[in-house]
Amino acid sequence: MVRGEYGHEIIDELKPRPGEPVVDKPGKGAFYATDLNEILKSRGIRQLLVCGVTTEVCVNTTVREANDRGYDCLVVEDAVASYIPELHAAALAMIKAQGGIFGWVASSAAVLPILDRLREKTAQRTQSRRRASPPSL
Repeated sequence: MVRGEYGHEIIDELKPRPGEPVVDKPGKGAFYATDLNEILKSRGIRQLLVCGVTTEVCVNTTVREANDRGYDCLVVEDAVASYIPELHAAALAMIKAQGGIFGWVASSAAVLPILDRLREKTAQRTQSRRRASPPSL
């Protein structure tokens, strides 16, 4: 995906919220020549959900880079793609080989309910904190 060419822009449904960082990677991996590692470290993030294209190139490179830096990666298998189905399957197999040598693979059907539960817990904690904090003067 080359800046300015078809397919490079973020689709409307995934546009970042105000203040969310956007990493514009110049290479195949998201860590190469970017500040992604610093962004994640500063936020205390150690676990990544990986989605994108292409599975055998950019996704695989990013997962390996992340693994080398100590991150746990879960690739959402139906949120990654390739032009060549055989390479897609092989790339996913490499990631999860040997009990997850580079990471793990799961479907969005398995991941989304977990994210929904986490979102609910976060909302409940936020509401509890608001009720527990004294009113501002």
